[in-house]
Amino acid sequence: MKELTKKMNLKEHLLTAISYMIPIVCGAGFIIAIGMALGGKAQDALVIGNFNFWQALATMGGKALGMLPVIISTGIAFSIAGKPGIAPGFVTGLAANTIGAGFIGGIVGGYIAGLFAVLIMQHVKVPNWAKGLMPTLIIPFLASLLSGLIMIYIIGTPVAWFTGWLTDLLKGLGSTSNLIFGAAIGVLSIVDFGGPINKTVFAFVLTLQAQGINGPVTALQLVNTATPIGFGLAFLIAKMLKKNIYTQEEVETLKSAVPMGVVNIVEGSIPIVMNDLVRGIVAAAIGGMCGGATTLVLGADATVPFGGFLMLPTMSQPLAGLASLLVNIFVTGLVYAIIKKDVKVEKANGNVEEDISLDDLEIN
Repeated sequence: MKELTKKMNLKEHLLTAISYMIPIVCGAGFIIAIGMALGGKAQDALVIGNFNFWQALATMGGKALGMLPVIISTGIAFSIAGKPGIAPGFVTGLAANTIGAGFIGGIVGGYIAGLFAVLIMQHVKVPNWAKGLMPTLIIPFLASLLSGLIMIYIIGTPVAWFTGWLTDLLKGLGSTSNLIFGAAIGVLSIVDFGGPINKTVFAFVLTLQAQGINGPVTALQLVNTATPIGFGLAFLIAKMLKKNIYTQEEVETLKSAVPMGVVNIVEGSIPIVMNDLVRGIVAAAIGGMCGGATTLVLGADATVPFGGFLMLPTMSQPLAGLASLLVNIFVTGLVYAIIKKDVKVEKANGNVEEDISLDDLEIN
Protein backbone atom coordinates (compact mmCIF):
# COMPACT_ATOMS: atom_id res chain seq x y z
CA MET A 1 0.00 0.00 0.00
CA LYS A 2 2.87 2.40 0.79
CA GLU A 3 4.37 1.75 -2.64
CA LEU A 4 1.01 2.45 -4.29
CA THR A 5 0.58 5.68 -2.33
CA LYS A 6 4.06 6.78 -3.39
CA LYS A 7 3.29 6.00 -7.01
CA MET A 8 0.09 8.08 -6.88
CA ASN A 9 1.88 11.40 -6.40
CA LEU A 10 -0.63 13.28 -8.53
CA LYS A 11 1.33 16.51 -8.99
CA GLU A 12 4.59 14.76 -9.87
CA HIS A 13 2.97 12.58 -12.53
CA LEU A 14 1.09 15.48 -14.09
CA LEU A 15 4.22 17.61 -14.35
CA THR A 16 6.17 14.70 -15.80
CA ALA A 17 3.50 14.12 -18.43
CA ILE A 18 3.38 17.81 -19.31
CA SER A 19 7.16 17.85 -19.74
CA TYR A 20 6.76 15.01 -22.26
CA MET A 21 3.91 16.84 -23.98
CA ILE A 22 5.53 20.25 -24.36
CA PRO A 23 7.92 19.25 -27.21
CA ILE A 24 4.92 17.86 -29.09
CA VAL A 25 2.99 21.06 -28.52
CA CYS A 26 5.98 23.11 -29.66
CA GLY A 27 6.62 21.04 -32.78
CA ALA A 28 2.98 20.77 -33.81
CA GLY A 29 2.35 24.39 -32.83
CA PHE A 30 5.09 25.67 -35.10
CA ILE A 31 3.92 23.47 -37.96
CA ILE A 32 0.30 24.64 -37.81
CA ALA A 33 1.31 28.26 -37.12
CA ILE A 34 3.54 28.39 -40.22
CA GLY A 35 0.88 26.67 -42.33
CA MET A 36 -1.91 29.01 -41.22
CA ALA A 37 0.28 32.11 -41.39
CA LEU A 38 0.95 31.40 -45.06
CA GLY A 39 -2.63 30.73 -46.04
CA GLY A 40 -3.13 27.08 -45.15
CA LYS A 41 -6.24 25.72 -43.48
CA ALA A 42 -6.56 22.49 -41.57
CA GLN A 43 -8.46 19.82 -43.49
CA ASP A 44 -10.54 16.94 -42.13
CA ALA A 45 -8.56 14.63 -44.40
CA LEU A 46 -5.77 15.12 -46.90
CA VAL A 47 -6.99 13.73 -50.20
CA ILE A 48 -4.16 13.27 -52.68
CA GLY A 49 -4.17 16.09 -55.23
CA ASN A 50 -6.66 18.26 -53.33
CA PHE A 51 -4.38 20.13 -50.94
CA ASN A 52 -1.37 22.43 -51.10
CA PHE A 53 1.79 22.51 -48.99
CA TRP A 54 0.48 25.03 -46.44
CA GLN A 55 -2.73 23.06 -45.98
CA ALA A 56 -0.60 19.98 -45.35
CA LEU A 57 1.31 21.80 -42.60
CA ALA A 58 -1.85 23.19 -41.00
CA THR A 59 -3.50 19.77 -41.08
CA MET A 60 -0.50 17.90 -39.68
CA GLY A 61 -0.14 20.36 -36.82
CA GLY A 62 -3.87 20.45 -36.13
CA LYS A 63 -4.21 16.66 -36.00
CA ALA A 64 -1.23 16.40 -33.65
CA LEU A 65 -2.68 19.01 -31.29
CA GLY A 66 -6.01 17.21 -31.41
CA MET A 67 -4.25 14.21 -29.85
CA LEU A 68 -3.19 16.10 -26.71
CA PRO A 69 -5.70 14.29 -24.44
CA VAL A 70 -4.17 11.02 -25.63
CA ILE A 71 -0.64 12.31 -25.11
CA ILE A 72 -1.24 13.58 -21.58
CA SER A 73 -3.02 10.36 -20.61
CA THR A 74 -0.17 8.24 -21.93
CA GLY A 75 2.42 10.41 -20.19
CA ILE A 76 0.69 10.20 -16.80
CA ALA A 77 0.16 6.45 -17.03
CA PHE A 78 3.79 5.94 -18.06
CA SER A 79 4.98 8.11 -15.17
CA ILE A 80 2.96 5.98 -12.73
CA ALA A 81 3.53 2.48 -14.06
CA GLY A 82 6.46 2.67 -16.45
CA LYS A 83 6.31 0.91 -19.83
CA PRO A 84 3.31 -1.29 -18.89
CA GLY A 85 1.31 1.93 -18.45
CA ILE A 86 1.84 3.19 -22.00
CA ALA A 87 -0.82 1.11 -23.76
CA PRO A 88 -3.56 1.62 -21.12
CA GLY A 89 -2.82 5.34 -21.02
CA PHE A 90 -3.02 5.57 -24.80
CA VAL A 91 -6.27 3.61 -25.06
CA THR A 92 -7.93 5.49 -22.20
CA GLY A 93 -6.85 8.87 -23.58
CA LEU A 94 -8.21 7.88 -26.97
CA ALA A 95 -11.50 6.92 -25.32
CA ALA A 96 -11.62 10.31 -23.56
CA ASN A 97 -10.98 12.06 -26.86
CA THR A 98 -13.67 10.03 -28.62
CA ILE A 99 -16.46 10.71 -26.12
CA GLY A 100 -15.67 14.42 -25.80
CA ALA A 101 -14.19 14.33 -22.28
CA GLY A 102 -11.31 16.42 -23.64
CA PHE A 103 -8.08 17.31 -21.91
CA ILE A 104 -9.49 16.88 -18.40
CA GLY A 105 -10.70 13.43 -19.41
CA GLY A 106 -7.21 12.64 -20.65
CA ILE A 107 -5.68 13.66 -17.33
CA VAL A 108 -8.18 11.67 -15.27
CA GLY A 109 -7.87 8.71 -17.64
CA GLY A 110 -4.09 8.71 -17.30
CA TYR A 111 -4.32 8.34 -13.53
CA ILE A 112 -6.90 5.57 -13.83
CA ALA A 113 -4.87 3.67 -16.43
CA GLY A 114 -1.65 4.01 -14.43
CA LEU A 115 -3.39 2.90 -11.22
CA PHE A 116 -4.83 -0.22 -12.85
CA ALA A 117 -1.47 -1.09 -14.36
CA VAL A 118 0.21 -0.85 -10.95
CA LEU A 119 -2.54 -2.87 -9.23
CA ILE A 120 -2.30 -5.61 -11.83
CA MET A 121 1.49 -5.72 -11.49
CA GLN A 122 1.21 -6.06 -7.73
CA HIS A 123 -1.75 -8.41 -7.36
CA VAL A 124 -2.16 -10.53 -10.49
CA LYS A 125 -0.09 -13.71 -10.17
CA VAL A 126 0.73 -15.87 -13.18
CA PRO A 127 2.71 -19.10 -13.70
CA ASN A 128 6.43 -18.79 -14.26
CA TRP A 129 6.07 -19.53 -17.98
CA ALA A 130 3.70 -16.52 -18.36
CA LYS A 131 5.74 -13.94 -16.42
CA GLY A 132 7.41 -12.74 -19.60
CA LEU A 133 3.97 -11.89 -20.97
CA MET A 134 3.06 -9.63 -18.05
CA PRO A 135 4.58 -6.31 -19.25
CA THR A 136 3.83 -6.82 -22.94
CA LEU A 137 0.42 -8.53 -22.98
CA ILE A 138 -1.34 -9.22 -19.69
CA ILE A 139 -0.92 -5.83 -17.98
CA PRO A 140 -1.58 -3.71 -21.11
CA PHE A 141 -4.62 -5.82 -22.05
CA LEU A 142 -6.29 -5.89 -18.63
CA ALA A 143 -5.46 -2.28 -17.71
CA SER A 144 -6.55 -0.97 -21.13
CA LEU A 145 -9.82 -2.90 -20.97
CA LEU A 146 -10.72 -1.82 -17.45
CA SER A 147 -9.64 1.83 -17.63
CA GLY A 148 -11.07 2.32 -21.12
CA LEU A 149 -14.49 0.98 -20.13
CA ILE A 150 -14.50 3.07 -16.96
CA MET A 151 -13.75 6.17 -19.01
CA ILE A 152 -16.54 5.45 -21.49
CA TYR A 153 -19.27 4.32 -19.10
CA ILE A 154 -18.49 6.02 -15.77
CA ILE A 155 -15.97 8.86 -15.82
CA GLY A 156 -16.52 10.36 -19.26
CA THR A 157 -20.03 11.76 -18.74
CA PRO A 158 -19.40 13.82 -15.56
CA VAL A 159 -16.05 15.03 -16.90
CA ALA A 160 -17.68 16.14 -20.15
CA TRP A 161 -20.43 17.88 -18.14
CA PHE A 162 -17.89 19.69 -15.94
CA THR A 163 -15.87 20.76 -18.97
CA GLY A 164 -19.02 22.11 -20.62
CA TRP A 165 -20.01 23.98 -17.45
CA LEU A 166 -16.55 25.55 -17.14
CA THR A 167 -16.63 26.51 -20.81
CA ASP A 168 -20.01 28.24 -20.48
CA LEU A 169 -18.87 30.03 -17.33
CA LEU A 170 -15.74 31.44 -18.95
CA LYS A 171 -17.54 32.40 -22.14
CA GLY A 172 -19.94 34.44 -20.03
CA LEU A 173 -17.26 36.52 -18.32
CA GLY A 174 -17.61 40.28 -18.68
CA SER A 175 -14.83 42.80 -19.31
CA THR A 176 -13.98 43.23 -15.63
CA SER A 177 -13.84 39.50 -15.02
CA ASN A 178 -11.72 38.99 -18.13
CA LEU A 179 -9.37 41.69 -16.86
CA ILE A 180 -8.88 39.89 -13.54
CA PHE A 181 -8.74 36.43 -15.12
CA GLY A 182 -6.22 37.53 -17.73
CA ALA A 183 -4.06 39.26 -15.12
CA ALA A 184 -4.02 36.11 -12.98
CA ILE A 185 -3.03 33.91 -15.92
CA GLY A 186 -0.34 36.40 -16.93
CA VAL A 187 1.27 36.41 -13.48
CA LEU A 188 1.08 32.65 -12.94
CA SER A 189 2.42 32.00 -16.44
CA ILE A 190 5.72 33.69 -15.80
CA VAL A 191 6.62 33.73 -12.09
CA ASP A 192 8.63 30.51 -12.32
CA PHE A 193 9.77 30.85 -15.95
CA GLY A 194 8.55 27.53 -17.31
CA GLY A 195 8.55 25.70 -13.96
CA PRO A 196 5.78 23.73 -12.20
CA ILE A 197 3.41 26.70 -11.84
CA ASN A 198 3.70 27.52 -15.53
CA LYS A 199 3.15 23.88 -16.49
CA THR A 200 0.07 23.59 -14.26
CA VAL A 201 -1.47 26.71 -15.78
CA PHE A 202 -0.53 25.40 -19.23
CA ALA A 203 -2.51 22.22 -18.59
CA PHE A 204 -5.51 24.29 -17.49
CA VAL A 205 -5.50 26.64 -20.49
CA LEU A 206 -5.03 23.73 -22.91
CA THR A 207 -8.20 22.26 -21.39
CA LEU A 208 -10.02 25.47 -22.23
CA GLN A 209 -8.61 25.63 -25.74
CA ALA A 210 -9.86 22.11 -26.40
CA GLN A 211 -13.34 23.54 -25.73
CA GLY A 212 -12.88 26.45 -28.12
CA ILE A 213 -11.77 29.10 -25.58
CA ASN A 214 -8.50 30.39 -27.04
CA GLY A 215 -7.92 33.53 -24.98
CA PRO A 216 -6.29 31.98 -21.88
CA VAL A 217 -3.70 29.90 -23.76
CA THR A 218 -3.00 32.92 -25.96
CA ALA A 219 -2.38 35.01 -22.85
CA LEU A 220 0.07 32.46 -21.47
CA GLN A 221 2.02 32.14 -24.68
CA LEU A 222 2.14 35.87 -25.39
CA VAL A 223 3.48 36.49 -21.87
CA ASN A 224 6.19 33.88 -22.44
CA THR A 225 7.01 35.53 -25.75
CA ALA A 226 7.09 39.09 -24.43
CA THR A 227 9.10 38.62 -21.23
CA PRO A 228 12.59 37.94 -22.71
CA ILE A 229 12.06 40.77 -25.20
CA GLY A 230 11.05 43.00 -22.28
CA PHE A 231 14.35 42.29 -20.55
CA GLY A 232 16.06 43.28 -23.78
CA LEU A 233 14.07 46.53 -23.91
CA ALA A 234 15.11 47.21 -20.31
CA PHE A 235 18.69 47.54 -21.56
CA LEU A 236 17.71 50.40 -23.88
CA ILE A 237 15.45 52.13 -21.35
CA ALA A 238 18.18 51.94 -18.71
CA LYS A 239 20.63 53.63 -21.10
CA MET A 240 18.10 56.43 -21.57
CA LEU A 241 17.91 56.74 -17.77
CA LYS A 242 21.73 56.87 -17.56
CA LYS A 243 21.83 53.51 -15.78
CA ASN A 244 23.92 50.42 -16.37
CA ILE A 245 21.82 47.44 -15.25
CA TYR A 246 23.53 44.55 -17.05
CA THR A 247 27.00 43.11 -16.89
CA GLN A 248 28.79 42.34 -20.15
CA GLU A 249 28.00 38.66 -19.64
CA GLU A 250 24.30 39.45 -19.25
CA VAL A 251 24.36 41.55 -22.40
CA GLU A 252 25.72 38.54 -24.28
CA THR A 253 22.95 36.41 -22.78
CA LEU A 254 20.35 38.90 -24.05
CA LYS A 255 21.62 38.44 -27.59
CA SER A 256 20.26 34.90 -27.54
CA ALA A 257 17.41 35.36 -25.04
CA VAL A 258 15.58 37.98 -27.11
CA PRO A 259 15.49 35.95 -30.37
CA MET A 260 14.41 32.92 -28.33
CA GLY A 261 11.57 35.00 -26.92
CA VAL A 262 10.39 35.91 -30.42
CA VAL A 263 9.68 32.23 -31.02
CA ASN A 264 8.16 31.74 -27.56
CA ILE A 265 11.08 30.24 -25.63
CA VAL A 266 11.22 31.99 -22.26
CA GLU A 267 14.00 29.91 -20.70
CA GLY A 268 16.70 32.03 -22.37
CA SER A 269 16.01 34.81 -19.88
CA ILE A 270 16.52 32.61 -16.80
CA PRO A 271 20.26 33.49 -16.41
CA ILE A 272 19.27 37.18 -16.37
CA VAL A 273 16.61 36.63 -13.71
CA MET A 274 18.79 34.41 -11.53
CA ASN A 275 21.33 37.22 -11.14
CA ASP A 276 18.67 39.41 -9.50
CA LEU A 277 15.86 37.01 -8.65
CA VAL A 278 13.43 39.24 -6.76
CA ARG A 279 13.54 42.20 -9.14
CA GLY A 280 13.48 39.93 -12.18
CA ILE A 281 10.38 38.09 -10.99
CA VAL A 282 8.66 41.35 -9.98
CA ALA A 283 9.25 42.93 -13.39
CA ALA A 284 8.18 39.79 -15.24
CA ALA A 285 5.07 39.37 -13.06
CA ILE A 286 3.92 42.98 -13.46
CA GLY A 287 4.52 42.82 -17.21
CA GLY A 288 2.76 39.45 -17.43
CA MET A 289 -0.19 40.78 -15.44
CA CYS A 290 -0.62 43.71 -17.82
CA GLY A 291 -0.07 41.57 -20.91
CA GLY A 292 -2.45 38.81 -19.80
CA ALA A 293 -5.18 41.30 -18.89
CA THR A 294 -4.79 43.09 -22.24
CA THR A 295 -5.00 39.79 -24.10
CA LEU A 296 -8.33 38.76 -22.63
CA VAL A 297 -9.90 42.22 -22.61
CA LEU A 298 -9.04 42.88 -26.27
CA GLY A 299 -9.95 39.33 -27.29
CA ALA A 300 -6.67 38.06 -28.74
CA ASP A 301 -7.44 34.45 -29.60
CA ALA A 302 -4.73 32.41 -31.32
CA THR A 303 -5.94 29.04 -32.54
CA VAL A 304 -2.54 27.46 -31.86
CA PRO A 305 -0.96 27.00 -28.40
CA PHE A 306 2.60 27.88 -29.39
CA GLY A 307 4.60 29.90 -31.89
CA GLY A 308 5.49 33.34 -30.53
CA PHE A 309 4.97 36.01 -33.16
CA LEU A 310 3.84 33.29 -35.58
CA MET A 311 0.67 33.03 -33.50
CA LEU A 312 -0.50 36.46 -34.67
CA PRO A 313 -1.73 35.43 -38.17
CA THR A 314 -3.84 32.66 -36.60
CA MET A 315 -5.86 35.18 -34.56
CA SER A 316 -9.19 36.67 -35.57
CA GLN A 317 -7.79 39.98 -34.26
CA PRO A 318 -4.04 40.03 -34.89
CA LEU A 319 -3.76 43.67 -33.81
CA ALA A 320 -5.13 42.72 -30.39
CA GLY A 321 -2.38 40.13 -30.02
CA LEU A 322 0.26 42.62 -31.16
CA ALA A 323 -1.05 45.23 -28.70
CA SER A 324 -0.88 42.67 -25.87
CA LEU A 325 2.72 41.85 -26.76
CA LEU A 326 3.73 45.51 -26.90
CA VAL A 327 2.09 46.30 -23.56
CA ASN A 328 3.79 43.34 -21.91
CA ILE A 329 7.19 44.10 -23.43
CA PHE A 330 7.06 47.78 -22.50
CA VAL A 331 5.87 47.27 -18.91
CA THR A 332 8.43 44.51 -18.23
CA GLY A 333 11.25 46.59 -19.69
CA LEU A 334 10.26 49.82 -17.93
CA VAL A 335 9.77 48.21 -14.51
CA TYR A 336 13.04 46.28 -14.66
CA ALA A 337 14.99 49.30 -15.87
CA ILE A 338 13.64 51.39 -12.97
CA ILE A 339 13.96 48.89 -10.10
CA LYS A 340 17.23 47.26 -11.14
CA LYS A 341 20.30 48.64 -9.43
CA ASP A 342 23.39 49.76 -11.31
CA VAL A 343 26.03 47.10 -11.71
CA LYS A 344 29.80 47.37 -11.60
CA VAL A 345 31.48 48.04 -14.93
CA GLU A 346 34.55 46.13 -16.03
CA LYS A 347 37.36 48.16 -17.55
CA ALA A 348 39.26 46.92 -20.56
CA ASN A 349 42.14 45.82 -18.32
CA GLY A 350 39.83 43.59 -16.30
CA ASN A 351 39.66 45.83 -13.21
CA VAL A 352 36.30 46.69 -11.76
CA GLU A 353 35.14 50.30 -11.65
CA GLU A 354 32.23 51.38 -9.45
CA ASP A 355 29.53 53.43 -11.14
CA ILE A 356 29.87 57.04 -9.97
CA SER A 357 26.95 59.42 -9.77
CA LEU A 358 27.11 63.27 -9.61
CA ASP A 359 26.18 63.13 -5.95
CA ASP A 360 29.45 61.30 -5.24
CA LEU A 361 31.57 64.19 -6.63
CA GLU A 362 32.84 66.95 -4.39
CA ILE A 363 32.99 70.37 -6.01
CA ASN A 364 35.81 72.52 -4.70
